[in-house]
Amino acid sequence: MEGESQRIIKNFSELVANGPTKIRRDALEIIESGIRSAIPYEETKKLVKLDNYSLLIGEQKINLQEVNNIYVVGVGKGSYPIALALDEILRDKIKEGIVVVKEGEKRRLKYIEVFESSHPLPDERSLVAARKIKAILDKADKNDIVLAAITGGSSALVNLLPPSIDIEELKQLNDLLLKSGASIGKMNAVRKHLCLMKGGRLVTYAHPAPVYTFTLDTAPPDLPWPDLVLPDPSTFKDAIDVLKSYDLWSEVSESIRDYLQKGLHNSAMETPKSLDSYQSYIFSVADPRSTCLAAARKAEELGYNAHILCTAMEGEASQLGIFLAGLVNEISARNQPFSYPCALISAGETTVTITGKCGSGGPNQETALGFVQKLYSKRNAVCVSIDTDGTDGPSQIAGGITDTQTKERAAALNLNLAQYLKEHDSSTALLKLGDAIITGHTGTNVMNLRVVLIE
Repeated sequence: MEGESQRIIKNFSELVANGPTKIRRDALEIIESGIRSAIPYEETKKLVKLDNYSLLIGEQKINLQEVNNIYVVGVGKGSYPIALALDEILRDKIKEGIVVVKEGEKRRLKYIEVFESSHPLPDERSLVAARKIKAILDKADKNDIVLAAITGGSSALVNLLPPSIDIEELKQLNDLLLKSGASIGKMNAVRKHLCLMKGGRLVTYAHPAPVYTFTLDTAPPDLPWPDLVLPDPSTFKDAIDVLKSYDLWSEVSESIRDYLQKGLHNSAMETPKSLDSYQSYIFSVADPRSTCLAAARKAEELGYNAHILCTAMEGEASQLGIFLAGLVNEISARNQPFSYPCALISAGETTVTITGKCGSGGPNQETALGFVQKLYSKRNAVCVSIDTDGTDGPSQIAGGITDTQTKERAAALNLNLAQYLKEHDSSTALLKLGDAIITGHTGTNVMNLRVVLIE
């Protein structure tokens, strides 16, 4: 059992005491095991080693006597631990470096600059961050190497905009996309065509230097990471189609519409569809599947039959909660399709569609509230849904926990949970219930992680 000072979940004890104690404790222990396994510092240390005059990266061996300069660039909510490992391994061998992190990451590095930017909506800092990265990449030559730490969050953290588009227009676009219910892949088809660094262009700017990227691997391939160093299968037409299909075309600025339409008829503006002519190597240091497997191992250790439902779930967040409740009801009543006691584990990136009044919340909090809307289990059951980076949507809450006693407690507090869901005000409801999960920055970002337990 972890000491409280070592907890990822800062309010662990309070959450445990706020309902059926054992099953809530078990669920939170399982969630913490999953997140802890996805923090990429140790895996980066295992992957990257110095051996006399050689730099070893996995199976690759680089003769440092033939390298003039080592540059390090990083972007993402899980990029700091990777940069920390590189900083400790390479020390003064790093010529210059910068890692762009979400605002609030106060830790600093000795040889790599840590630059705080904005997320989930971009601001002026994302423009400064992109220019700083490009300035480093522009220095790289054929006898240099670039090490890149790229994780989720780059859509807001760095933006190199075309001259005709300003940051306020991009911020409005991102806000519309986040509220539209579009999948992450569709949102990024638009974003990549309005940023001159995304869609694999980081690799092209570093050319002729080779780029070695350390990333948190995610699936399916239409998800955004590591979109700075991968070729982009989407097109300007796809970007326009997404905006039109979600009725956003007339809502975005004229400058954005004009730029996308120009790109439609100018192949030189298109994002790279192949990077085969560049030296680009990608190494995974964590991923949702290994996170789910770690959670499953902890669940088995605690006495539950563990089942990984899916590692790339998408869709409307509250509806996923209702689906999970339906599974629990079936298991509780008929001991099928899984036998209790069991753990249902899943990862992926869900969305929230906002059409009317909007409070404070995020997709994981909506999943937790959606779960209790249709939960009728006579057996104790609990749902924990959390964003592994520690911030769910635009809130400072990581996620939520709800169980078979939540509706009763809500009624005693005169809380209409269905209304809170309707108004997308899940944070307020969970805070009043005492069921909001607080972690702060976790040091990773492998999408969302959900654990449902049935006794």
